[in-house]
Amino acid sequence: SVVRNALFCLETAANQKENHVYTKALLAYAFALAGNREKRKALLDSLEKEAVRKDGSVHWQRPGKEPKADLPSYRSRAPSAEVEMTAYVLLAHLTSQPAPAQEELAFASLIAKWISSQQNPNGGFSSTQ
Repeated sequence: SVVRNALFCLETAANQKENHVYTKALLAYAFALAGNREKRKALLDSLEKEAVRKDGSVHWQRPGKEPKADLPSYRSRAPSAEVEMTAYVLLAHLTSQPAPAQEELAFASLIAKWISSQQNPNGGFSSTQ
């Protein structure tokens, strides 16, 4: 009953008109884990409309948080929240039953490309999250 109540709470949150992109990413992954295909798909469809497509990759960023311009000698990395949010979207795409379709895997590879581009020289990211 605890899990059922928690899922009800998440469904209520997912039905709100204005959800932040970060919230949608978390909810999409939660519904993927819960096996709720319908909610997962609706959230992923909504997130796809907000995706940033650049240089053959896909990611998400928080509204109003435009990235700083790249400097020639320094490759800027996205804030940790963008990396984390994009990773949740990737997990939501890959956590589906039955296994993800080829089209979904192709889209997931564009997300993975962006995430891997955010690694620092030591292989880590800007956050420990």
